[in-house]
Amino acid sequence: MSPQIAGVLQLLALIAALALAHRPLGDHMARVYSSEKHYAPEKWIYKAIGANPSVEMRWPAYLRAVLAFSAVGVLFLYLLQRLQGVLPGSLGFASIDPDQAFNTAASFVANTNWQSYYGEQAMGHVVQTGGLAVQNFVSAAVGMAVAVALVRGFARSRTGELGNFWADLVRGTVRILLPISVVGAIVLVACGVIQNFAGIHEVGQFMGGTQQWNGGAVASQEVIKELGTNGGGYFNANSAHPFENPTPFSNLFQIFLILLIPFSLTRTFGRMVGSLRQGYAILATMAVIWLGFTALMMWTEFAGHGPAFEVAGGAMEGKETRFGIGGSSIFAVATTLTSTGAVNSFHSSYTGFGGGITMLGMQLGEIAPGGVGSGLYGMLIMAIIAVFIAGLMVGRTPEYLGKKIGTREIKLAACYILITPALVLCFTAAAMALPTPANSMTNAGAHGFSEILYAYTSGANNNGSAFAGLNADTQWFNSTIGIAMLLGRFLPMVFVLALAGSLAGQRPVPETAGTLRTDKPLYAGLLVGTIVIITGLTYFPALALGPLAEGLAS
Repeated sequence: MSPQIAGVLQLLALIAALALAHRPLGDHMARVYSSEKHYAPEKWIYKAIGANPSVEMRWPAYLRAVLAFSAVGVLFLYLLQRLQGVLPGSLGFASIDPDQAFNTAASFVANTNWQSYYGEQAMGHVVQTGGLAVQNFVSAAVGMAVAVALVRGFARSRTGELGNFWADLVRGTVRILLPISVVGAIVLVACGVIQNFAGIHEVGQFMGGTQQWNGGAVASQEVIKELGTNGGGYFNANSAHPFENPTPFSNLFQIFLILLIPFSLTRTFGRMVGSLRQGYAILATMAVIWLGFTALMMWTEFAGHGPAFEVAGGAMEGKETRFGIGGSSIFAVATTLTSTGAVNSFHSSYTGFGGGITMLGMQLGEIAPGGVGSGLYGMLIMAIIAVFIAGLMVGRTPEYLGKKIGTREIKLAACYILITPALVLCFTAAAMALPTPANSMTNAGAHGFSEILYAYTSGANNNGSAFAGLNADTQWFNSTIGIAMLLGRFLPMVFVLALAGSLAGQRPVPETAGTLRTDKPLYAGLLVGTIVIITGLTYFPALALGPLAEGLAS
């Protein structure tokens, strides 16, 4: 079987698995967030934190709860790292330096999981399981809660109430993330992923000496790393490491976990707004972009020219032979079109155009299908922009799901789509203009520029993957990428929740003959075009200096 056919078969198997899970999981999540019943373990949590889950919140209160909870998470994780040297289970590792501790705390709380450290050489069992793994769960649940709040904004009318953040947070964790993670961890252990609390031990021979490896609760962290679109690896090699991702089946299963909740949330959206067709329109938009990017990535990585490419069957540099070009390409697109950031190959070693595809996937806003929660609310923002553009073309006040898109709504949507590019481009310009940050580049020219552009694109978009050629463990990058991650995560949430509150307070607008049908293929095509054009106009000059220049020169 040729590598190309193997790659296509893997893609078809993945699509089939996602299609089978879409309906039951989407309906389950809709029931979870619509239920008024509280289970006993949830009641214990509410009592412990002093929250009343039955009290509805308006958007300012919902936002304050999100920010307060996340701020406590950053502080707790920062202190845990700073105290690692005196904690049990630290494996003898020293406490983390202040700038790196801040960067890591911001990274995991912001659901970014950018790592400027070697996991197996820096973090002990307590920090890994009690700090990083916990944030993998709750940061994902925060994103899902904000998405559900926006969906309620569309579904409700003549009220400013968006639900209760604490109830949404706990239910998302207890009823969705935990059960799937338990099953997924068992599957990964069966595939060969390790799960233990072993200390550092020497294994094998390596260039005349021995290698040192430490064990860890890898399978349980790996599953929520992918399911919650987190991406932070237990080991520095991330999902290219055989302890995290040992077989082609485990590789495909991890891609399935990455895409499972984001794609299924479109059915949750359709259920909660009372129109499954609206959910299918959003799903179709996400699927078209994802399949297009995957096909383009596989083509550019298989179509390399030259003797080395012909012998290897494509651009195999930086890729694991047990996954091949097909499995690596599908993983790379999935992880950059979502806010996951896990890698099973080094994106810096991709062809010039291949590296550009991974970067462009993040620059779209990671909405196809995007991160858990963040992908859905990002796509709904773009849906509002598309409706607004359609309204301008026909001279009619735009409407979406029975809500008028007026001046306030479009300003909030515009602020949402502008904040992340502003962070990416401003921080990239500052790093290139100053002498010290540029010293961290491994490569010169267009590829070196791509390393820095990719780093800030990854941080501000809450992705977390790296181009693998940049030394980011410096005070400059730890600090600025940490700031970009926090602002890129929580400033957009301000606009999303404000928009949700504005929509929830409106009266429903009756549908007429002139209403734009947003559940039709024509609108889905308009939405795809809007996403591509807005991203192209924003990022094309920067991409032309980096991956496009490199690809045309090769």
